Amino acid sequence: MKHVAQLYINFTGGLVSPGELHTILSILKDNFITEVCFGLRQQMIIEVPGNKLEAIEHAFTSNGVAYEKGRTVSPNIVSSYVAANIFTTESWLREGVYKDIFDQVTCKPRLKMNICDTAQNLVPFFTGHINWLSSSNQHFWHLYIRLPKSSPTYYWPNLIYTNSIGAVSHAVEQFITSQNELQPGGQAYYAAMEKYVQEQTGYISHPALAPAFSPRFYFPYYEGLNKETTDTCWLGIYRRDEMFSVNFLQDACAICLQTKIGQLYITPWKSVIIKGINNADRYLWNAVLGKYRINVRHAANELNWQVEDGSYEGLVLKRSIIRHFDKEDVRTYGLSFAVETKSSANMFGSVIIRKRERTGTGKLKSQERFDILYSKDFDPNSKSLLLYRDKVAKHQVGPYLESLCKLYYEQAFRQNPPGMMQMAASVDESNEEMSEKLLYQCTKCQTMYDEEYGCVENHIPAGTKFASLAESYCCPVCEAPKSTFISTGESLPM
Repeated sequence: MKHVAQLYINFTGGLVSPGELHTILSILKDNFITEVCFGLRQQMIIEVPGNKLEAIEHAFTSNGVAYEKGRTVSPNIVSSYVAANIFTTESWLREGVYKDIFDQVTCKPRLKMNICDTAQNLVPFFTGHINWLSSSNQHFWHLYIRLPKSSPTYYWPNLIYTNSIGAVSHAVEQFITSQNELQPGGQAYYAAMEKYVQEQTGYISHPALAPAFSPRFYFPYYEGLNKETTDTCWLGIYRRDEMFSVNFLQDACAICLQTKIGQLYITPWKSVIIKGINNADRYLWNAVLGKYRINVRHAANELNWQVEDGSYEGLVLKRSIIRHFDKEDVRTYGLSFAVETKSSANMFGSVIIRKRERTGTGKLKSQERFDILYSKDFDPNSKSLLLYRDKVAKHQVGPYLESLCKLYYEQAFRQNPPGMMQMAASVDESNEEMSEKLLYQCTKCQTMYDEEYGCVENHIPAGTKFASLAESYCCPVCEAPKSTFISTGESLPM
């Protein structure tokens, strides 16, 4: 069997300049590496044949590319930077604030750190060990600690100022990795941690009147060309097999450099987002997507999944479940799913499909069993998991998940608490039980028409259904007629 090494390149906070990425890709291409993938923590993962490892490592070192290999790599800092300006509105947390925080982290983290805006739903809040969440007080943050190999989180008793995040994170990490006298997780343990951090940093704080409000997680559609501002759009690219062509990424970097786009963004869903694309340059992106036959119209029930990095087994299970969902026309809006094939995984999702460890000597695939769990109130940011079914055979996972989805909607309809989707919409004159909107996409330039927002350029007010548009309606970007728009196939509740 050919020896293959894995190299990791951490893109701090999920952002990378097109120049830096192009340099990395050129080195890989020179050594006949044709594909790369991205990880759950917004990093690049490269599989390198043993006979190319020395040459690639030498080239990385010569070009100043920081990389890691092996099993004990430094975890990347995850951030919601990618969501700024496209999945957040009216937030004080701007892109410059993220960069200020990144500059504070001068040492390689040994624990996972997340920096998240509570106004967005793209990036998970609590998948790190040191989790920073923006508060309603400008430049002050909530801090949640999750000890390694555990699920419960500890809420820091006061808010911490932006400029103290780096020092406090380092002190918390030092305490967790060096403390061996106190029982981890107890009241005395956290009291000692608070005292240690205050002594080490003297951080600036503000009283926390209440823990961070965790909004109901509604997974955003992050694929295709979408409106950003009147003059710009953003592009999200998802790959079903999680692999990105080196040639395609090189061409994408070249377009970014040509059109003065300064950054590309990696999401925790192993996809890529490019922001700030001028409408006049959309044709370049359409051309490169066409050149590599990249589909950007996947159904939303395929995008709301997390699978462990490098888990082919997890991808196979995901695909079989999605096929079942498609066959049975299962609605999944409002839910997110995760596949765990390793006991050490701590995945993000409102529904978790967890592979059971085998007992005995049986090695047949037919003997594999899975547990199906769901988070409390189906909130994926909750670490409280409830068992739905255990010891489920692989071919039964899809049908059981279908039943769990039905349970979710029935529960949402009964409870309908503040922040939940408004499932009990009032019945209108046509006796419809639920008002719905659809996303429509221009087949010429991939512009999206979202009924929730209407079309500012054509003076179409928010809430206007696509079917109600005049036949003279045309695409605001390429002026294609209404007939060129097609439904994306995902129905979303209003």
